[in-house]
Amino acid sequence: MTNEWDKTFPKSDKVDHQKVTFKNRYGITLAGDLYLPKDRATRRLAGLAVGGPFGAVKEQSSGLYAQTMAERGFVTLAFDGSFTGESGGEPRNVASPDINTEDFSAAVDFLGLHRSVDRERIGIIGICGWGGMALNAVAVDKRVKAVATSTMYDMTRVMSKGYNDSVTLEQRTQTLEQLSRQRWADAEHGAPAYQAPYNVLHGGEAQFLVDYHDYYMTPRGYHARAVNSGNAWTQTTPLSFMNMPLLTYIKEISPRPVLLVHGEKAHSRYFSETAFAAAAEPKELMIIPGASHVDLYDRLDLIPFDRLQSFFEQHLA
Repeated sequence: MTNEWDKTFPKSDKVDHQKVTFKNRYGITLAGDLYLPKDRATRRLAGLAVGGPFGAVKEQSSGLYAQTMAERGFVTLAFDGSFTGESGGEPRNVASPDINTEDFSAAVDFLGLHRSVDRERIGIIGICGWGGMALNAVAVDKRVKAVATSTMYDMTRVMSKGYNDSVTLEQRTQTLEQLSRQRWADAEHGAPAYQAPYNVLHGGEAQFLVDYHDYYMTPRGYHARAVNSGNAWTQTTPLSFMNMPLLTYIKEISPRPVLLVHGEKAHSRYFSETAFAAAAEPKELMIIPGASHVDLYDRLDLIPFDRLQSFFEQHLA
């Protein structure tokens, strides 16, 4: 791990920052950034584990959310998922709905053992594809008292069904045939093949892909370790997402509260709307006027930090 400040956002003078490591249930060492309010004294505070977006690293959006919430009185932990960023795991840049859900619970393990955290007052924030992981983690991990997602993606849904559930059974079967045979190629080669580099534009892309490029491939949000900043997932990464739907047990988050935040103009808005419909009370869907999907990665004028603060202050009291 680097000890340099290599985030995509300025360092706050209101918090203390520490690089930390911890292990998940599978023995993979995860790397995180711990943010603590400078004025915490000896009090035990509420803790927040923050993850995402999918394909990002803790130096990007999750770190910004974590640092901002630490300024507002929480002990926060932004972390890299298994196989990505500064976290361990081989091969590199592979994802799993199971292991990445576990990563959130491992972050809760870490927070619950920290001397500055009240382990009975821990919440989770999941951004983009890690929003789906967050909801899945909270459904099973009863230690977590509240969960908020921002610009949430259900990665199992989009990988298995395509955007707006447009993939036909024939197309799905064809994809699975291709991915299954890629396993033989990888086994023969002794290492996985990788997809094309992410967020490299060739012209004519949909606006949301242009938006991704404008975040991940420009000084605004570029980070060399991020999968989305011109790197790539393994070709077979989608396999485990194809038949393990993350939000199957979303109702079991209740009676703990869920806050879903999404941009009015986001191409992904339907993920939060259908998750909201499926969740049990108490739940809230907050639509941010005029905001796109990527706006909620780093636009401090649009991310509703006041609402996130009041939500967690209320439910982690």
